[in-house]
Amino acid sequence: MKALITSGGRGTRLRPLTHTQNKHLIPIANKPILFYALETVAEAGIKEVGIVTNQEGREVREAVGDGSAWGLRVTYIPQEAPLGLAHVVKISRDFVGDEPFVFYLGDNMVVGGIRRFIKAFFQEKSNCHLTLARVKDPERFGVPEIRGKQIVRIEEKPAVPKSEFAVAGIYIYDSSIFEAVENIRPSDRGELEISDAHQYLIEHGYKVTYSEITGWWKDTGKPIDLLEANRLVLENQKGRVDGFVDHRSHLAGNVVIEKGAKIVNSHIRGPAIIGRRTVVENSYIGPFTSIGDDCVVRNSEVEFSIVMNKCQILDVGIRIESSILGFDVQVVHAEGMPRTHRFMIGDQSRVEIA
Repeated sequence: MKALITSGGRGTRLRPLTHTQNKHLIPIANKPILFYALETVAEAGIKEVGIVTNQEGREVREAVGDGSAWGLRVTYIPQEAPLGLAHVVKISRDFVGDEPFVFYLGDNMVVGGIRRFIKAFFQEKSNCHLTLARVKDPERFGVPEIRGKQIVRIEEKPAVPKSEFAVAGIYIYDSSIFEAVENIRPSDRGELEISDAHQYLIEHGYKVTYSEITGWWKDTGKPIDLLEANRLVLENQKGRVDGFVDHRSHLAGNVVIEKGAKIVNSHIRGPAIIGRRTVVENSYIGPFTSIGDDCVVRNSEVEFSIVMNKCQILDVGIRIESSILGFDVQVVHAEGMPRTHRFMIGDQSRVEIA
């Protein structure tokens, strides 16, 4: 069995972060989202992985390499434009061949792995096995209509959902999926929708089965999803201290201090992670916070936030909370008169001022 993982797309709901980086490389607990997908398929015993990138795909190639870090053999499959998930499957036929495969959306995260879904696919002799998750806003996703224990219809982003389930971004197929993607038409938004491919299989008598994700699953498509995924990953980490913590500092709960980090006269309440060579001085880092590598946090407070590499938070007089700071961001206390807020903010940013 092979795996096919997506790593392209525009990431419009995560702008401005995605103006300058691939959304699949945004860090969750200081590790790119895409790496969690690679770890998951490797844990399931899969060795051959195709990663579908945008036309250039340079960032992903540089981050992942040949896949040997995960014990994988990676093939890169460029997609000329974001023409839909069914198009991703369509262009990957030469890589997949005729064997079953896992189709894993690279910005999805799931706890507990995918072995049980693969097992169910083979035990039920399915042509297509879907994973479903209960969500508060199913209208954002492909939504199954279920009668008894059978999916009878799947609708993409319906105005009136037929169930409280979303079709999660982990699918298992045999080669019949290629017949489906060859026989559907683009949707009104000009994409080949994977929900339409699933509906084709249902209507043409193929066996479509499903498993419910009973742990947690996240589609990290919006900023709050990133923060929630960060929280959930940090909740499951074990604390360790590989850096320096002085005697005036206090660590509470599961806190990771990476090699080269320095904690001086500060209070860190876990779960939290402090990246390599980062300095935290006279500061408070609250729960569910990840601070990246080579950052400086001084005389400031941060909680329930993601702070990426090379950021500086200096002398900020109010707690930073529920925030995402991109690469090399500076948040500093202004000196001099008059007392004003001064901003340099890119396109599609959001700032809240108390």
